[in-house]
Amino acid sequence: MKKIIIIITLLMSWSGFSNFILIPMDFESQDNHLKAYGISYWLLERDQKVQWLLNYRGGSFLSPYSDDLKRECTIRGVSFEVISNSKSEEILRTISSPSQNMEAVLLEKAPKIAVYSPQGNAPWDDAVTMVLEFAEIPYETIYDKEVLADELLLYDWLHLHHEDFTGQYGKFYRAYRSAPWYIKEKKEAEAYASSLGYDKVSEAKLAVSKKINAYVIGGGFMFAMCSATDSFDIALSADGVDICEPMFDGDPSEAGYQNKIDYSKTFAFTDFILEKDPMVYEYSSIDMTERRAVPKSKDYFTLMDYSAKWDPIPTMLCQNHTAVVKGFMGQTTAFNPNQIKSNVLVMGKNKLNEEARYIHGIKGKGFFTFYGGHDPEDYQHRVGDPKTELELHPKSPGYRLILNNILFPAAEKKKQKT
Repeated sequence: MKKIIIIITLLMSWSGFSNFILIPMDFESQDNHLKAYGISYWLLERDQKVQWLLNYRGGSFLSPYSDDLKRECTIRGVSFEVISNSKSEEILRTISSPSQNMEAVLLEKAPKIAVYSPQGNAPWDDAVTMVLEFAEIPYETIYDKEVLADELLLYDWLHLHHEDFTGQYGKFYRAYRSAPWYIKEKKEAEAYASSLGYDKVSEAKLAVSKKINAYVIGGGFMFAMCSATDSFDIALSADGVDICEPMFDGDPSEAGYQNKIDYSKTFAFTDFILEKDPMVYEYSSIDMTERRAVPKSKDYFTLMDYSAKWDPIPTMLCQNHTAVVKGFMGQTTAFNPNQIKSNVLVMGKNKLNEEARYIHGIKGKGFFTFYGGHDPEDYQHRVGDPKTELELHPKSPGYRLILNNILFPAAEKKKQKT
């Protein structure tokens, strides 16, 4: 009864509008799924009403008609349908039916977005910044100095660029220790840590990790991909323990450091074993890259199906026009299912080996999402490879998962708490 009253109230509050614009998100009807998210963000910036129709035609968007909205969709190449007030009421009634696994979620405010990234990284170095640029969603770049100065409090949503929070320079030592770019970046990182008052890069990164941890516990939204996922948890777990070998920080690692790891401090992972060999391009047993034995032709992961009415959060994060997403690799490609904490949702997994690709959890008052792999449209991205041209992939389901997370903080608060 309560849900019916809410739907009736919603319909009445929108009854003053004679027409609506529906932005369909199913495969057949939408020409540019990625830019459609940018349209929704554009509306929120202008304090316009947006309904996210979970599981309705691929997670469509509904908003009152305006000439400006129609024009903006046309300019950006986003498919849309002008529908009547009665048609919109019919859609919302269908969605509210107990027999339908659908829900209408009101998006209230455009979240202020921060990307944690060092200066000089071009947008194509990172899938999130690349899709933000393509979807025309504004963001600001911050790094260690800003995080340590508590500037995270200015933002609603934080993305962690492909960072190594352990201070081991991405474990690139074996392949690139003689490369000019590696030598240059190592010197710059050491100088930057020193300017912040730290003797080691690992110490600076730990301090940053703890600030990010506090930000999420206080109610922030955090999203990370590739090596930023496991290295972040490893850094938190190794608080007060030196796990870096001499070529990384100038002195030996602490004896027996594996036994001193504190898994209670992590967000998502537990019982992992750290990779001690500096010549191995891997942080720990969390990542499945070297053990997956999954051929490219069968490298797909499946999104889980949730109740839109009872589990709106994972439903929002899994909105897509397909339940099967092609896989892609990275330094951290996928997560060992045996080392994921029991309170963390596995929202996408490869059914061949049960590896987790897309996970989500709650930390204090905030939320985090970890997404394995580097670039959803570049199967095996390597250092120096050309950027992905998203103009060629406007329907990318892998990139849609990133954009779901960006809109998630905009959802009405009661939906986030259910």
